[in-house]
Amino acid sequence: MTGEASGTYVGMPTFPTAAREALGNYQQRKNLHHATHTIRDKRARVVGEVEDWEALRVAGAAIKDEVLTHLDDYLVQLEESLTRAGARVHWARDAAEANRIVTGLVEAKVAGDEHREVVKVKSMATQEIELNEALEAAGIHAWETDLAELIVQLGHDKPSHILVPAIHRNRAEIKEIFTHEMGKVGQPAPEGLTAEPRVLAEAARVHLREKFLRAKVAISGANFAVAETGTLVVVESEGNGRMCLTLPETLISVVGIEKVVPSVADLEVFLQLLPRSSTGERMNPYTSMWTGLTPGDGPQEVHVVLLDNGRTSVLADELGRQALRCIRCSACLNVCPVYERVGGHAYGSVYPGPIGAVLNPQLRGTGSEIDKSLPYASSLCGACFDVCPVRIEIPELLVHLRARVVEEKRGGLPSGEELAMKGAAWLFSDATRWERAQKGAELGGRVLRKKDTLGRIPGLGAWSQARDAPRPPTQTFRSWWKREKGSQA
Repeated sequence: MTGEASGTYVGMPTFPTAAREALGNYQQRKNLHHATHTIRDKRARVVGEVEDWEALRVAGAAIKDEVLTHLDDYLVQLEESLTRAGARVHWARDAAEANRIVTGLVEAKVAGDEHREVVKVKSMATQEIELNEALEAAGIHAWETDLAELIVQLGHDKPSHILVPAIHRNRAEIKEIFTHEMGKVGQPAPEGLTAEPRVLAEAARVHLREKFLRAKVAISGANFAVAETGTLVVVESEGNGRMCLTLPETLISVVGIEKVVPSVADLEVFLQLLPRSSTGERMNPYTSMWTGLTPGDGPQEVHVVLLDNGRTSVLADELGRQALRCIRCSACLNVCPVYERVGGHAYGSVYPGPIGAVLNPQLRGTGSEIDKSLPYASSLCGACFDVCPVRIEIPELLVHLRARVVEEKRGGLPSGEELAMKGAAWLFSDATRWERAQKGAELGGRVLRKKDTLGRIPGLGAWSQARDAPRPPTQTFRSWWKREKGSQA
């Protein structure tokens, strides 16, 4: 079921094509407008309560930059801390390697079981590598336990938001999904199910409970990984994460290498920034922190897969690397006028919205048409930077990536503008050359004396079609001065 639900994002239509189709979906636009405005209003209220909010943003950005500058050292420290605490660390260069590691670990635990399955905490990293599809190909069912992820999975859909994957669905649609799909994969929805949120949540709770109690293996991501202690942190609002992290015998956590923070003290900053920016709450209802193994309490086998999957390539770009500061709060999605109208599916990735428009082309490269189009999926209004809790200059990165797309399209050849600027630099750097050029311009002006403008200029077609380029003067200032004053200017 999971493979059918997610499919592949790469190869989808370019953003303009997908966005044009999404704009025609009135119900989706209505759902998105209501949801994003509700979340952004909640965020504005709780952020307004914090007098030093800007100082917190600066601190969060500084901590992330410190980690990114010395990432190799912090990763070694994290591995040592995790190993000392009893966890086993695996390194994955790409999605294929990560999927192979996780599938192998799960196979070893569920071989011969009637129910070949795992329960999952909501995780962007596992969606990024399409882990559910890899497990399904190996005959292992991966059950999403986050309410919104469950809705997406049961609806054979794709997530459209970082925080609220089913933001494009309304309550009536969710009721229909639960009624028709729950019984196919487990406990069916109760008779007389209504669209009341409390009733829908209870139906999901009952459906998932048997899976929580039965599963031997759970899979999670992590919001933060503390290098100092080897502590992994997951924040959530429903309690399903706590169930996954504590009940099964084996826990496998797939963690992007950029999720490292130096010390437990640094969590003070992020545990204020993240809930306010994401859910509009002062603190997350559930903050789970675990450090390796504790005999007799929680999972007795813990594996941590540290995932690269393009992150070191992003790190190599001095400007682009700030995208790795992202703490997946989704604040930029909720204020983006483009996202609000087209939704997340148009971005062709589990990372939609403004952050997806800069993160996807860096993680995946710009080889596909959709990744080439994503840097243009913005009006550059700057609202995303204003709300980003770690001050990622998303508009600046979008322009940076647009330039990269253009450069790659030219195949390394210099643009007409580059050639013109180099020619101008050569001309202006020598007084004699500049004077001769002026004399040439005088000659051109006399030849074109009868024309007021030059019209279309070769090489500057589009520019000169929309503007009047005046003909060169028949006499330069130097010539006039020499004639009137009798000396060289």
